[in-house]
Amino acid sequence: MAELKFKPVVHNHKEFLAKASARKGFTEAYEALDLEYQVAGQMLKARSRAGLTQDAVAERMGTTKSAISRLESAGKHAPSLATLKRYALAVGCELQVKLVPQKTA
Repeated sequence: MAELKFKPVVHNHKEFLAKASARKGFTEAYEALDLEYQVAGQMLKARSRAGLTQDAVAERMGTTKSAISRLESAGKHAPSLATLKRYALAVGCELQVKLVPQKTA
């Protein structure tokens, strides 16, 4: 089956943050979800590099497009390491997790 090529939608994240940060409570909520946003961002970049659609990733993982959409949505779900590993393999990557000592002030 021929792979579909993903065409990313242009998104200016700095512009988005500038507008959204004017809303009351946004900054605190955004910072609380920083790790989730980082993971979601890496997932989207990996899928884009692979040239895959959510449908194509879903097919490779044996799931649905809506499940992939939820998986790529920061802050709404906490995927297991097994699910993240399956996603990584589906987009041609390997999952790496590391614990880094906290910086002391």
